[in-house]
Amino acid sequence: MRILNSKKKSFNKILNNLLQSRKKKLRSSNSTVIKIIKDIKNNGDKALIKYERKFNRNKIIKPSRKQISRSIAKLDKKVKKAIDLAYDRIFKFHSLQKFKNISYRDKLGNQLDYKYLPLDSVAIYVPGSNVSYPSSVLMNAIPAIVAGVKRIVMINPGLRGKQNAAVLYAAQKCKIKEIYSIGGPSAIAAVAYGTKKIQKVSKIVGPGNSYVAAAKKEVFGDVGIEGMFAGPSEVTIVCDKFSNSEWVASDLIGQAEHDNLAQCILVSKDKPIINKIKIEIKKQLKKIPRASIAKKSLTNNGIIIYANSDKKISEIVNIIAPEHLELNIKNYKSLLTQIKNAGSICMGKYAVMAMTDYNIGSNHILPTTGSAKYSSGMSVNEFYKRISYINLSKKGIESLGPSVITLANYEGLVAHAQSVKKRIRRK
Repeated sequence: MRILNSKKKSFNKILNNLLQSRKKKLRSSNSTVIKIIKDIKNNGDKALIKYERKFNRNKIIKPSRKQISRSIAKLDKKVKKAIDLAYDRIFKFHSLQKFKNISYRDKLGNQLDYKYLPLDSVAIYVPGSNVSYPSSVLMNAIPAIVAGVKRIVMINPGLRGKQNAAVLYAAQKCKIKEIYSIGGPSAIAAVAYGTKKIQKVSKIVGPGNSYVAAAKKEVFGDVGIEGMFAGPSEVTIVCDKFSNSEWVASDLIGQAEHDNLAQCILVSKDKPIINKIKIEIKKQLKKIPRASIAKKSLTNNGIIIYANSDKKISEIVNIIAPEHLELNIKNYKSLLTQIKNAGSICMGKYAVMAMTDYNIGSNHILPTTGSAKYSSGMSVNEFYKRISYINLSKKGIESLGPSVITLANYEGLVAHAQSVKKRIRRK
């Protein structure tokens, strides 16, 4: 892992270059993605099957109910119970996020309302093929269910036409009736524009690799996407001399095993703990199945930062704006008020990021690559649209109209002024 010292004059520049370098890697696939999207728009299902055969060795777009039932029947009961527990906790927490409509009547008799309406349809992207994330089904679908979305579509790539049983069980738990065994940019294009077999949706949400993220960005405007960049995962861990080096190393590796492009950053003002964690990482990497992926992630994107003060640590965290932040320090409250940019914050030695990925109740679909500076994680809010309703009284337009006419004329919008003027009673 690259080691940086925040005392050096060039620190901010080097850190920024490292963060930007990873961003470029994540966004370098646009030309390929654009070609695939164009092909799907022109050739529909034919093109979709072509890409499924090429990337997933798959000929099936939509699995049958029998296939789904058979797959779920073979799933371990312990896994089902774990999904049930996660569903209940996530549903409970997200149910608290419901919005209240606003109704306001002013002294002139004007009525203003602001109403939250659920989207008609959404597609949730759940990564698949060689990996399986039933937790991502829950994190995507439950906020949509709470919001009241009627049609929820799941797109999840299967390998040779077979989707993961736990993913299918989680979809069944969420009462998702439309399930497609497709993935990548072609799947994004299919639900964005529709094919003969797939009806298009209003919005697409969910995490994916760099190609999926690029595809969502390309179709935005024709459909909605979540208000964040949900790319390969990230964690920044702040530790001190009281931290358990074995635990911290495990947390870093846990994030690194996700993807070659995942990013793990360690920040501390204690040099001895940094050295202990480095030793622990080497030791623990030998014991995990996805060691080669974790090694690439840590070597290519991992950063260790020595900072000489709490103030500097908070500045560094705000620059990184990590998806996940672990404050594995004794006095985490002293830092909290200074940290403004993070997707989620785990506080204290027991609040490990891996727990939030599953059944704590908060959402694990969070902003990445610094987008936590201006956006938030998945919530019920993603599945609402808001509409303003305005009813003006005669007294209201006569009282407020002259001021509107003045401003409209000032802006050179004479027709605006006239449309108001015609409704005001002549005196």
